[in-house]
Amino acid sequence: MRFSRTSKALGLAAVVALSLSACGGGTGSDTGSGNAGGDTTKVITANNTEPQNGLLPANTNEVGGGKVMDLLFSGLVSYDAKGATVNELADSIETTDSVNYTIKIKSGETFSDGTPVTAKSFVDAWNFGAAAKNAQLNSYFFESIKGYDKVSAEGSTETAMEGLKVVDDSTFTVELAQPESDFPLRLGYTAFYPLPESAYADPAKFGQNPVGNGPYKLAADGWKHDVSIELIPNDKYKGPQKAQNGGITFTIFANTDAAYTEVQSDNLDVLDQVPPSNLQNFQTDFEGRFVNQAYAGNATLTIPSYLPEFQGEEGLLRRAAISMSIDRQQIIDKIFYGNKKIATEFTSPVLDGYEAALPGSEVLKFDATKAKELWAKADAIKAWPADKVFTVTSNIDGAGNKEYITAMTNQIATNLGIKAELNPIATFKESRNLINSKKLTGGSRAGWQADYPSLYNFLGPLFGTGAGSNDGDYSSAAFDAKLKEGLAATSVEEGNKKFNEAQEILLKDLPVLPLWYQAAQGVWSNNVNTVQFDWKGVPMYYAITAK
Repeated sequence: MRFSRTSKALGLAAVVALSLSACGGGTGSDTGSGNAGGDTTKVITANNTEPQNGLLPANTNEVGGGKVMDLLFSGLVSYDAKGATVNELADSIETTDSVNYTIKIKSGETFSDGTPVTAKSFVDAWNFGAAAKNAQLNSYFFESIKGYDKVSAEGSTETAMEGLKVVDDSTFTVELAQPESDFPLRLGYTAFYPLPESAYADPAKFGQNPVGNGPYKLAADGWKHDVSIELIPNDKYKGPQKAQNGGITFTIFANTDAAYTEVQSDNLDVLDQVPPSNLQNFQTDFEGRFVNQAYAGNATLTIPSYLPEFQGEEGLLRRAAISMSIDRQQIIDKIFYGNKKIATEFTSPVLDGYEAALPGSEVLKFDATKAKELWAKADAIKAWPADKVFTVTSNIDGAGNKEYITAMTNQIATNLGIKAELNPIATFKESRNLINSKKLTGGSRAGWQADYPSLYNFLGPLFGTGAGSNDGDYSSAAFDAKLKEGLAATSVEEGNKKFNEAQEILLKDLPVLPLWYQAAQGVWSNNVNTVQFDWKGVPMYYAITAK
């Protein structure tokens, strides 16, 4: 989700080391169940960024909000530490044709205010998320459902998808527009969470003080904007992720350097991203209290398709030239101390179906001479203005963003003989608002943290025509068609083959430039028991106990 998350946009620059062990320095269990005997009454403190929007499931697609939403709400399924699906509210999800699904939910489940969670809670929430009039960022996630095209069309006043039917309080059916065997896998993502009836009277107000059904609930006046978000255990939650602590308080930090110092002083319990300035020494600073773990995420540079200088044949040449002008390994070595791995495609090596050497991937290799030749060919078609600056927009409150983008734009300027520089934005929220406005005059920093373990999750939400996280407004009928073929495949293996064929189209069009694969490098204080990070690189907050 989110951006880069819960398909989401990444608020912090993640640092990868795919060759490292699953939990370097940690001693957590594979189940993330925490250590027996820990204090389950103390509040755990952690870092975060200010959520971009109100906390509504279908309108949260970045990590600052995503981390909170995944604790406040529960869906039909959740994912364990390794990404396997576990039934949460679903009693069963059944299909005979991968088109028609019958979903039964567990009885007796309630929201934190005591109102029941029913089949209608899901159907109404999904319809709300899909309807064009509600303008929810995650609307795209419902496109598989029959009738989505009608409710999501610009100007549509329709509010219900034809493919959703409530059978009774504990049963609803879903009819898809085409066969999609991996549909159940998505249902743990934020967009598919249920909502109580109280959400619809004033969704904006509800988003500031949401009522969920997850392991935690928002404390009274718990969201102090740009300062902190305080969560307390939800005693009505019955699922597999029951809180093993007295609550989670997220502190909003302007930068991770300050957060790192706070963890060293035992004033902050968990930091999920080590700043570049500490990458050389975090394992010794936090001996036995760190994690260095590959996860399903990547970092990219978006070049919007709506920019005239990057359209047409000359636009394709310029995109390739910029890609080949970037010495990714030099940035990895100089700024991230070797703790990243160059991306060779658009997904993640931790996913089934990953292919490291797709046809066309040579465009992601550093070659300053070739880059200059391609730029000259583009200039022969239409000259790049001598006074024009190629900018890369990014928030500078994340770990390493300012440093690596400054280095990258210096490489672009030197190797192509143009002007290039960072366009710094103070906060992640501000940068996402600017990017979502579709008014960039240059590139923008991007990244993706998986919502569910699938190649498609790195492709459809980011590059599908009209997708909610398609920052650059990329649109390709050929690419969309390949995605549909992959979704309709009769096996995961066949689907992955089609998704990789779709990636070959991306390698020609380059709507974004893949940079490197992500990993979680986090640390924790002396006050808590071993912390485990999951397959998405997120601490399993509910399982943390105090010493």
